Amino acid sequence: MYAIVEIAGQQFKVEEGKKIFVHRLETETGANVEFDKVLLIDDNGKITIGEPVITDYVVDGYVLEHMRGDKVIVFKKKRKKGYRVKNGHRQNLTHVEIISIGLKGAPKKTVKKAEPKVKEAKVAEEPVKEKKAPAKKAVAKKDEAPARKSTEKKPVEKKAAVKKPAAKKPVKGEKK
Repeated sequence: MYAIVEIAGQQFKVEEGKKIFVHRLETETGANVEFDKVLLIDDNGKITIGEPVITDYVVDGYVLEHMRGDKVIVFKKKRKKGYRVKNGHRQNLTHVEIISIGLKGAPKKTVKKAEPKVKEAKVAEEPVKEKKAPAKKAVAKKDEAPARKSTEKKPVEKKAAVKKPAAKKPVKGEKK
């Protein structure tokens, strides 16, 4: 059994147990929602089409989470004109699980909220092995030069250049 439903302005084909992403809904996470704009229902080959909607049927859903979609890059360009614009966009979405498709007022299924799984500790079945810390490498202090390998060349020391006194330039009108 499946139905085509209008949710937040878009049409979706839904089945019981199916999870869909729709535009952001104004509900809390973990809340049950009803979608009453049912456009088509296929019940094992028996197709019912609404004009424009089927008034007797409703689709029940459960809000799993609110999230944001992947980033979409919008790039506009006009060649030979030097016009380029780059924008990004992330759509706000709601993840919904479809619980049931049925008549209005029919008994509804309830969804149990997911409980966090707790791992049970094993009680001394396996001996605990102690881990040894890895040996620390010797760290050179800032003042000390690092130890050199014998294959490395020693740096050549440069001699300080001796400055000669600058010769005085003659001033105009003065003899040498």
